[in-house]
Formats: sequence, structure tokens, C-alpha cells
Amino acid sequence: MPHITVEYSPELSGAFDRRGFALALHSTLSPMVSADIAGFKTRFRQVEEVVVGDGSPAAMVHVRVGLLTGRPVELKQQVGQTSVDLLRDHLKPVEGVPAQVSLEVYDLDREQYHKLVL
Repeated sequence: MPHITVEYSPELSGAFDRRGFALALHSTLSPMVSADIAGFKTRFRQVEEVVVGDGSPAAMVHVRVGLLTGRPVELKQQVGQTSVDLLRDHLKPVEGVPAQVSLEVYDLDREQYHKLVL
């Protein structure tokens, strides 16, 4: 915990420093959400096909940050803004392809969350 999923358009593949983003996100959010950095998990999914708006050339990145329940709304808003700022630092513009970035912070049900380390 936290669990982070990042979906992104194929056009951004070469312009997105995914590993750098994940490492920066883990180290920045760890003290903010009082979670051990070793527990962070980020996975990236390149989406095969994306249609944005009217279908004109465009790309997207969507980030989902899952935190265990019980955190105040203000902290979740801070996590969201910090994450978007870090993403901006790790995503270069692609000429002729505007990119839309979105992010959501959601609750992982603390009573239903299970973890096993082997």
C-alpha cells in the first residue's frame, strides 16, 4: 500500500519517464501518507487505443492512487496535486499530440485489504 496504476497512450511511451515518476512518487508520498516506501506498488499500462474528445490527435495519462481508508479529504487532495506535479516533471511534450492528464485518489477498504510478503 499505496497501490498506483498509471494508464497512458502509446504516443507517450518515449516521452514518459515511468520509472523516474514512480520512484519520485514513492519517495515524495511516503512521508506524506505515513506509509513505508517498501510497500508502494506502481504499475504502468500502455493502453492500446485511446480516443479523446472529437477524435483529433491527442494522448492521455490517467493515474489512480489507492490509499487505505481513514485519511482526510485534504490529505487526499494534497496527494493528488503532488502526483500531478510530479507527473508533469516526468512527461515531455510530444509535438502535434496534446496530452490530457487526470488523476484520482481512491480508498482501499482497510478491513478488506490483505497483503502477503514472501
